[in-house]
Amino acid sequence: MEVGWFVAIVVGGFAGWLAGKVMDMRFGVFMNIIVGIIGAVVGNAVLSRFGVFVEGDWLGYLIVGFIGACILLFVVKLVRR
Repeated sequence: MEVGWFVAIVVGGFAGWLAGKVMDMRFGVFMNIIVGIIGAVVGNAVLSRFGVFVEGDWLGYLIVGFIGACILLFVVKLVRR
């Protein structure tokens, strides 16, 4: 199943917002979407290195986006210090 642009933006925004809450970093709506979408790319890259490939509905993309966004925010926290 292929995710459309609108769904990718909504799911990416939610994943970015959720990761921001967990990692204690607050952003605006636009940055949440950016962090979530980039996080999905990072999450796919990291999980594919371990042989995990996500196919399915929006929930799989949300989980991958959340994992990737957390990794991305963790790196940002390290660089900021």
